[in-house]
Amino acid sequence: MSQVDTLNIAAESFGPDDAPAVLLVHGLGMPLSGWPQALIDSLLAGGFRVLMFDNRDIGRSTHLDHLPRRSIPIEFVRSKFGLRIRAPYLLQDMMCDAISVLDSFDIESAHVVGVSMGGMISQLLAVHAPARVSSLTSIMSTTGRRNLPGPSREIRNHLMSRPRNAPLEEQLAYGVRTWELIGSPAYRKSRPDLEAFLHRLYARGITADGVSRQTLAIMASPDRVGALAKVSTPALVLHGDQDPLVPLACGEDTATALPNSTLHVYPGMGHDLPEQLLGDMAARISEHAARADNNRKSSRAA
Repeated sequence: MSQVDTLNIAAESFGPDDAPAVLLVHGLGMPLSGWPQALIDSLLAGGFRVLMFDNRDIGRSTHLDHLPRRSIPIEFVRSKFGLRIRAPYLLQDMMCDAISVLDSFDIESAHVVGVSMGGMISQLLAVHAPARVSSLTSIMSTTGRRNLPGPSREIRNHLMSRPRNAPLEEQLAYGVRTWELIGSPAYRKSRPDLEAFLHRLYARGITADGVSRQTLAIMASPDRVGALAKVSTPALVLHGDQDPLVPLACGEDTATALPNSTLHVYPGMGHDLPEQLLGDMAARISEHAARADNNRKSSRAA
């Protein structure tokens, strides 16, 4: 458990303490139990130490339930009139949580892998704490540029209808529909697999208010395009060509914004981590991290 200000950030570490560290940063409403075990196992088999944590307001980290509740639709309308979105915190605050995790394990720098909102947080780490980021992998994420395409109206309306204080059965039904809407069309999960996955998430701790606060943090945070242009950290951008939540154009924009980046597009992948692609993802992340480490060692020796 790491601590930043008055928050406790729940974190776990696997693998040898002296191995190169990979920090996994998950997305909106996703506790650390959402990371596929196959991806973790592949990274461990590749000789890495794997760190993961619950972002604030999710899982076993501090839930900021004492803060005023804001309506996402109302804040969205306010923004259209040029008014500030009243978010309880920003993505940069969540970036500080990630740094606190590295500090709690006495890790100077790590290969940072972020998914969706976690990709946004990881990008900010590369911007504001470049010495802590050995390499960056941004998966199905975005720069936050305001004119990029977004989700369909059906998906937007669904995401805004998350039930509050509902029985578990209702939350599971909502979750199943969510993943049916945003998941990979070429790699559909069966309903039993989806339900088992969702049980793992809810057992760790998810609340509608926590997800709402994280959403407002995304909405209120400025775009990162100009800042990313100054990042020299080697970056790998992974994205699916069938992502209905964060469309491929967002991943392409991320790769364009980062000067030292490589983009790989997965055909048929939506906004999830299909089991069938995890081996390839782990291999690409491992190769990218090893190359970054080798280049850094070579530059020090020169």
